Amino acid sequence: MPEQMINQMSLNSHFRHLSIDIETFSSVDLKKSGLYKYVQSPDFQILLFAYSWDGYPVQIVDLAQGEALPFFLPEALQDPAVIKHAYNASFEYYCLNKSLYSPLDQWRCTMLHGLYCGYTAGLAATAVALGLPEDKRKMGIGSALIRTFCIPCKPTNKNGRRTRTLPHHEPEKWNLFKEYCKQDVVTEMEVERRLSSFPVPDQEQKLWELDQRINGYGVCVDRELIDGAIYCSEIVTRELITEAVNLSGLANPKSVKQLSEWLTEESEDEIPDLQKKTVAALIKTTNNDLVRRMLEIRQELSKTSVKKYTAMAEAVCNDGRVRGLLQFYGANRTGRWAGRLVQVHNLPKNFLETLPHARECVKAKKIDVLKIVYGNIPDTLSQLIRTAFIPSQGNLFTVADFSAIEARVIAWLAGEQWRLDVFASHGKIYEASASQMFGVPIERISKGNPEYALRQKGKVAELALGYQGASGALIKMGALDMGLTEEELPEIVKRWRSTNKRIVDLWYSLENAAIDVMRYGVPVGIKGLILAREFDHNNQQDFLTITLPSGRKLLYAKPFLSQNEWGKDALYYHGVEKDTKKWETIPTYGGKLTENIVQAIARDCLAVSLLRLDTLGFKTVMHVHDECILDVPATEADLNLACEIMGQPISWAPGLLLRADGFITRFYKKE
Repeated sequence: MPEQMINQMSLNSHFRHLSIDIETFSSVDLKKSGLYKYVQSPDFQILLFAYSWDGYPVQIVDLAQGEALPFFLPEALQDPAVIKHAYNASFEYYCLNKSLYSPLDQWRCTMLHGLYCGYTAGLAATAVALGLPEDKRKMGIGSALIRTFCIPCKPTNKNGRRTRTLPHHEPEKWNLFKEYCKQDVVTEMEVERRLSSFPVPDQEQKLWELDQRINGYGVCVDRELIDGAIYCSEIVTRELITEAVNLSGLANPKSVKQLSEWLTEESEDEIPDLQKKTVAALIKTTNNDLVRRMLEIRQELSKTSVKKYTAMAEAVCNDGRVRGLLQFYGANRTGRWAGRLVQVHNLPKNFLETLPHARECVKAKKIDVLKIVYGNIPDTLSQLIRTAFIPSQGNLFTVADFSAIEARVIAWLAGEQWRLDVFASHGKIYEASASQMFGVPIERISKGNPEYALRQKGKVAELALGYQGASGALIKMGALDMGLTEEELPEIVKRWRSTNKRIVDLWYSLENAAIDVMRYGVPVGIKGLILAREFDHNNQQDFLTITLPSGRKLLYAKPFLSQNEWGKDALYYHGVEKDTKKWETIPTYGGKLTENIVQAIARDCLAVSLLRLDTLGFKTVMHVHDECILDVPATEADLNLACEIMGQPISWAPGLLLRADGFITRFYKKE
């Protein structure tokens, strides 16, 4: 379409759609440092701007070679009558807003749309999963072209010692890069078209916008602590490796192969592996002091704390804040957030009672003091990693965490009354579960009484069995490490199920409902949920959907029934397999459906709280699982108010009893 015609259409139309893809350059490593530091780099540059109006042929502007954006594009970027679309729109939105203005609420993210519909992340991977024809997919050479033009290059005599490849250095590749950029827009539009019958709900769009604001604001980190931790770790690591070499004579004591062979020979026992649990067990059981010390060194060297500190150092912006820690809809089966960069969802726990003193010692790089007072420096650094996140100047963190949110949701969903009564009163679900399972008055399951040992069984049962788990789930949850024997696990499973019959019924009811929907194509309502089969034949889309109480849907792509290993009909669908991270056929069953639904409802409860907190002016800097971390002026820190907001009833979940607890702190920690 001639540019003049597009220009005229943009001026006359009332509601338009603009699909965009850009290619950029920055000397900052995008994967290690994240979007925000990448764009804030002084040498950041937008190279190419490809766009399409309402699905018309894609146009491209070669900014790197001096072309200018047509005047109507900057106007369109801020025009509320023009909806902007991009795959991973966070990137285009933030990059363009460095020099242009475009309101966040006018952007729509096609990656979010794909994740909402149960597809994988990544434009090329999504295109393949959707079955797009080859001409609608991204070109496979894209990664090589990005490495050529979008990141610095190593200076060599052959390339004239340049540190960057410009269009005139590789003109043929540059022309190919322009076609690749245009093809991204084509693919993005085709993904959007294929999923158009299953739109992202308005509430999720608003939540995505809030997520962008939270990520963009970021959280302060203590750069002095980070620097001290990395310094201490380097010194101690050198000392430990030197000690290990002197003890064993190994060239590389960090090598799994070398150390395994040495340990096997020295202990005269076969060492199965050097995983964390194995090493911990061997330290307790070996009678060989030399072997024990080598295992202890292995244990200390295996701490991941420095990787976290290094990740913070890589990602911190000039103002001392780390941004982009959360990925919206990162767990696309439930809609939960995922961690990025520092991976705040798997931070080590802290048990030290003197965290402030330990922090000051690390910041001052007092290694000798750390050794005397705390002994194991890698473990101390690991416990301090959370404390590297700090409030803004003059502020405190208000940390509010949902109490037993999944246990509350599953009790509410199943209508398990005795559990609801527990949450309406004392809330001690581990003790109450043990009381129900073993017929012991709950008053007896308290410290100082012999029956208190039953609490451990109640706890592991609660953690492992809610989603149709059995003995294997108990073992995975650490039952054997808690002192339970494998022989008593089946009895624990039996007792838990017999006292939670409504939850057990929920598993099988959901499984039967899903199979009935697949067999007969008729929607089934159960426990406030609606299971249905939804098609869009024109766009070749087929989903099993579960409508949650919030109105949000869980979508299972390309579902079908097939016989399982027991010869019974079972539900299968296509999705991202948890372990392989690949698009595969995945089997499911009642317990797994229950888990998806419960975790999704818990996520929706968190979403409601985040929106409520934002409306009342609270500044959320991050959230970890079911915990909100608020950056609040010291004079206004009000824990009771924050917890009250999170515990308020939710209109779409009548009878769901929510509770939040928390603390106020000068640095993030696990209390």
